[in-house]
Amino acid sequence: MPTDFAATKAQFLLPQGVTYLDGNSLGPLPRAAAARVAQTITAEWGEMLIGGWTKAGWMDQPSRVGDRIARLIGAEPGHVVMGDTLSIKVYQALASCLDLNPTRKTILSDTGNFPSDLYMAQGLCQTLGQGYTLKTVAPEDVLDAIDDTTAVTLITEVDYRTGRKHDMAAITARAHAHGALTIWDLAHSAGALPVDLAGTGADFAVGCTYKYLNSGPGGPAFIYVSPKHAQKVRPALSGWLGHDAPFAFDPDYRPGAGIERMRVGTPPVLQLAALDAALDIWDQVDLNDLRLASLALTDQFIAQVEATCPTLTLVTPRPHAQRGSQVSFSHPQGYAIMQALIAHRVIGDFRAPDILRFGFTPLFTDAADVTRAAETLSRIMAESSWDRPEYQTRAKVT
Repeated sequence: MPTDFAATKAQFLLPQGVTYLDGNSLGPLPRAAAARVAQTITAEWGEMLIGGWTKAGWMDQPSRVGDRIARLIGAEPGHVVMGDTLSIKVYQALASCLDLNPTRKTILSDTGNFPSDLYMAQGLCQTLGQGYTLKTVAPEDVLDAIDDTTAVTLITEVDYRTGRKHDMAAITARAHAHGALTIWDLAHSAGALPVDLAGTGADFAVGCTYKYLNSGPGGPAFIYVSPKHAQKVRPALSGWLGHDAPFAFDPDYRPGAGIERMRVGTPPVLQLAALDAALDIWDQVDLNDLRLASLALTDQFIAQVEATCPTLTLVTPRPHAQRGSQVSFSHPQGYAIMQALIAHRVIGDFRAPDILRFGFTPLFTDAADVTRAAETLSRIMAESSWDRPEYQTRAKVT
């Protein structure tokens, strides 16, 4: 039975009169999340106190919720665990891959990757010294840059600025052919399009949940470790809850079984409760239906904007196979234009130096939303109403 996206939209709290095209930065509030978090606070924390770790299953949350994420990213059950931030999970995955491939010292990434991923790689290389280095190439050159010196590739599947989608299967296959490992950052993939980690043979993957998965601001990250590595990988951050027997209080670290060893510190119970509620909506969604709807919405937006806004330049790839679930246009006054749009209650975001970025989430975005957004943008451009002082001042968050 096809996914009923009108039914999923009804399950989100969306402010009246707002067209929200920023779910690729922060998903809106699922209506059930507030009640679920309130229950966790009052009935569990309030009534059970510390007993909630056992009685309410808090200690098992990272693995149980991880299995729910696994379905959305094509991962094997029992190989995804929740916790910490995406940057920490990037660091863990990188350090683990370098340890698994000790004769090589080059991390390969691309210049379009999210800066935090590159920062974590740079910091790790500086800590390790001994010739470890981060090599970056243009996104379109990644495949050809993989060679016998590459230890690991660190690639965000969908570019956060342009929406360009890398070919996971091709890059993974080439990496393995040259003896390299792969890490996939799924920040703009999980919940945006079908992902097939197991089918492509990916080694590691990481991602956040506050974007398309709607866990709320500061929602926890996840990490995936392939079954072929899970029992031998050495976690760089040897946290208490990644120990084989945390409550033995052994002074020496002994890694837990499989993916459990990638746990670090205390799980964020309230955020995981919100995410758990959000994932109930995903149980109603077929990812192939999601992808078809996403492509239809992005096609519609591109066509309408290009027909009426000739000074905006499309930077998102046109071919479906190369596109995530966002559309980006460039303009020298991109920041001011986006502020004008937001003032007219069409919410996207701006990415330096000149990108207007719009995320399309079929769970709560429909064709009428796209038409309203495109028409509003057209009026702003035709009237140059973005050229006002109040739209020029840069805010701390863009």
